Amino acid sequence: MKILVIHGAGMNMRGKVQQEIFGTMTLPQYEEHIRGYAKELGIEVSFFHSNVEGEVVNALYAAFDSDIAGCVINPAGYTTVAGILRAAIAQMKFPVIEVHLSNPTARGATSVVQPVCKASVYGFGIESYRYALTGIKTLIKK
Repeated sequence: MKILVIHGAGMNMRGKVQQEIFGTMTLPQYEEHIRGYAKELGIEVSFFHSNVEGEVVNALYAAFDSDIAGCVINPAGYTTVAGILRAAIAQMKFPVIEVHLSNPTARGATSVVQPVCKASVYGFGIESYRYALTGIKTLIKK
């Protein structure tokens, strides 16, 4: 089972800015943890990050035409931007789960992509990715 993990705009700045919200872990450290979770679950993961929304959309469309079984996305900077990402997620033939380390709603942000995702996981720190991968595996096996 292959899962695409997408990191949205600004995720490359994790561990460098807003440490009071997101902590000191960097994006490569996130990916190391996610790889470990995936291995425990028997899932193969690939990663994609971009600060350009159109590139994220292209990654989703490429995944649509491949053997990707699901997607976990942390939209980050795209969480509240009503652009083309929402439409692309809605078109996917596989489940997409939105994930956030913190709880954006508690900070006053409302996700515009959450309504087109199969599920969402917020506020558990890096463990949010473990829960999202577990959820994807559960959804795919149904």
